[in-house]
Amino acid sequence: MVKAIVGANWGDEGKGKITDMFAAESDIVIRFQGGANAGHTIINEYGKFALHQLPSGVFHRNITNIIGNGVALNIPKLKTEIAHLLAGGVPMPNLLVSDRTQIVMPYHILFDQYEEERLGGKAFGSTKSGIAPFYSDKYAKIGFQICELFEEDTLKEKIASVLTLKNTLLKHLYNKPELSADELFSELVDYREFIAPFVADTGTFLYDAVKSGKKILLEGQLGSMKDPDHGIYPMVTSSSTLAGFGTVGAGIPPYEIKEIVTVVKAYSSAVGAGAFTSEIFDAEADELRRRGGDAGEYGATTGRPRRMGWFDCVATRYGCRIQGATDVALTAIDCLSYLDEIPVCVAYEVDGVRTEDFPNPVMLERAKPVFAKMKGWKTDIRGITSFDQLPQEAKDYVLFIEKSIGVPITVVSTGPKREEILFRS
Repeated sequence: MVKAIVGANWGDEGKGKITDMFAAESDIVIRFQGGANAGHTIINEYGKFALHQLPSGVFHRNITNIIGNGVALNIPKLKTEIAHLLAGGVPMPNLLVSDRTQIVMPYHILFDQYEEERLGGKAFGSTKSGIAPFYSDKYAKIGFQICELFEEDTLKEKIASVLTLKNTLLKHLYNKPELSADELFSELVDYREFIAPFVADTGTFLYDAVKSGKKILLEGQLGSMKDPDHGIYPMVTSSSTLAGFGTVGAGIPPYEIKEIVTVVKAYSSAVGAGAFTSEIFDAEADELRRRGGDAGEYGATTGRPRRMGWFDCVATRYGCRIQGATDVALTAIDCLSYLDEIPVCVAYEVDGVRTEDFPNPVMLERAKPVFAKMKGWKTDIRGITSFDQLPQEAKDYVLFIEKSIGVPITVVSTGPKREEILFRS
């Protein structure tokens, strides 16, 4: 059976903990898209870790972890990430990397930085991890698959061909130094030496795993609002963040996904530019940011302070719908315990017209939030593991969200630790 865990919003929903929890029940965990541009924070018996490319099953010795063909693989960062795990006392993970996975090239990161610099005040708020240039090259058919690292003559020819284009852009568009084919080849040889022990035909491996009834978990990065087709375009990421892409990015049949757990945070947060209708500012935002998560609301990859907002029923309902959510995991409800009243965005007003449907990106820029207020519970609920033990106001908040988004909330996280969680049937 295949289960997918994805985000309903802008990312940062707390998927790391939820994925870590479900990973413990899985045989295989797969990262199927994105790269080192976002992270999942996990707190367990080994300590606190921010995973960027490694699947969240790496803390379990019995799990096979796969980096799928849909991932933008930054090999130097993967090396650092594994070293960080080992230094923290985590055993060497059981890791496979698809031989069809494409590599984030050194120049992808440079082009990402140079383009944000060129755009100035109109920049996308990129993490500058090379993700957009990577996927641009992938679909322009000038990317490098891992399997190509093992054919040196053709690799050298391809490097020379690609650098003809890249150096022209560097010289005439960005006014930056040109790249050396020999230096790039040497760097790719270093990549090959590190990644070689992990490379596998994961397509065949997963075909056999599905046939034999293995429990497979698909792990998504970011959330619905960052999807390039269905999100807040153009302020999105460059790979599909939807569960439906999991079958492409992992290499399994689409009909095998039986459950789609969509993670939703009890308030809103986002990193990067783009429409964010329920956003709050100044002291109000600072207070929620400070109380959010285990160490405040700061990006797991960049450390940037996240933009903060109240729960958005419109965006979340839409996000769950396009994910095909069968269940919702609600996270970080404990962070709201300080509030007398909790605002909730229940609708938008666009050009004077109230709507509960999520608008297209052009209309979204003109959307204004319509808020309702719910009574707060004003008591610490961190670590509560039974829904019945929650204060009535907290129960009402969960039930209101459930009704608003139209998907059953079966998991509620009441703190950042693995055991701080409750289940609803």
